[in-house]
Order: sequence, then structure tokens, then C-alpha cells
Amino acid sequence: MKNRLKYVLASLAMFALGLMIFSNQYIMPAHANADVGAAAPDFEATDTNGDTFKLSDHKGKVVVLEWSNHQCPFVWKHYSEGNMQATQKKAKELGAEWVTIVSSAKGRQGNVSAEEANKILADEGAEVTAKILDESGEIGKMYGAKTTPHMFIIDEEGMVVYAGAIDSNSSPNPKSIADATNYVTAALESLKAGEEIAVAESKPYGCSVKY
Repeated sequence: MKNRLKYVLASLAMFALGLMIFSNQYIMPAHANADVGAAAPDFEATDTNGDTFKLSDHKGKVVVLEWSNHQCPFVWKHYSEGNMQATQKKAKELGAEWVTIVSSAKGRQGNVSAEEANKILADEGAEVTAKILDESGEIGKMYGAKTTPHMFIIDEEGMVVYAGAIDSNSSPNPKSIADATNYVTAALESLKAGEEIAVAESKPYGCSVKY
């Protein structure tokens, strides 16, 4: 009887340990996604210029987060036509800050050094507050970033008010931009006017983030 009890207890312990390992490796914690209407997960990172960027230090400002991978055709779609740059410029005019995040892991598509990242910014003519290389994927997984691009807007109170695609057309064809609704610009304009954001959440499209 004692041996049977020991066997049952040992089996239960091994089962519990297995659940813990599975949870740690494959299940992201409940707070891991940046949900619309919830507080934006805080993070601190060094940008490509060697400066520290801590999200909570920018409370009082609207912040746009853009997940990017310069080798992704969907990212190229928006940068080659100047659409992402125009959206960045409009965001700046509306008083928002713009942070581009690259979560490509070492050896994977889109992974770059700080120097390469800054050259890409210069070549594209991008207007950003900071560009962050999230090689470990920690920030991307914290936000639940799925695609490049994947956009998030955080209001002055630190709340997520938009999450999803940059616009309404998921085609990789740059010509599709003209007839698309730019969800990011629309959300920023509504936020500035104190109006309700018509589309606060959409399905992101693009290449998968290369964690």
C-alpha cells in the first residue's frame, strides 16, 4: 500500500512538473498581449543610437509602435510608396511619437545591427522617435506582435487604443494603398479630436515576426 501511494505521489509530482515546463516554454503569460482598452505593457530598451527608451517615461504623449522587417514585402509595400513615412509624418504633426521595433532573431530575416538599422532609416527617409532592435523577441512577445507591420497606438494615459494593421487592404501590391483606409492615421486624428476611434482593432497582416 505504501509503495502504491509513493508511486501515485511521484506520478502526480512528475505530471505537475511537466505542466510547469510546458507552461514556461509554450504558453505566454496572460498579460503578454497588448489588448485594446488595457494598459500598455511597459518596456525599457536601448535604441539604435545607444539611448534608453522606456515607454512609461513617455506618459503624457501618444506613442505609435510599429513592428518592422525591412526584408518583408508587406513592409516594403508601405515604405517603397512612402506610405509609412507619410503616416509617421502625420503622427508627428498630431503630436505623437513613433517607435519602430525589429524583433527578428539573430540569423533570421530582418535581423540587423544598429548601424544597418540607422542606414535603413536614412535610406527610407523615415521619421521616428526611436528604433529598437528586439533580438530576443521579449518586447514583441510582450505585445503579442504577430506580423510586420503590426501597429499599436498608446494614448497619453498609457492605454492601448488601437492594435492591428496599418490599413484596410492586406494585398502586398503597393497599388492597393490608394484605396485603403489608413487605420493608424484615422485613429490618431480621432484621438486628437477627442472622438471615439471608429476602428480600434483590426487583423494585422504581413510577414510573420521572425522570432
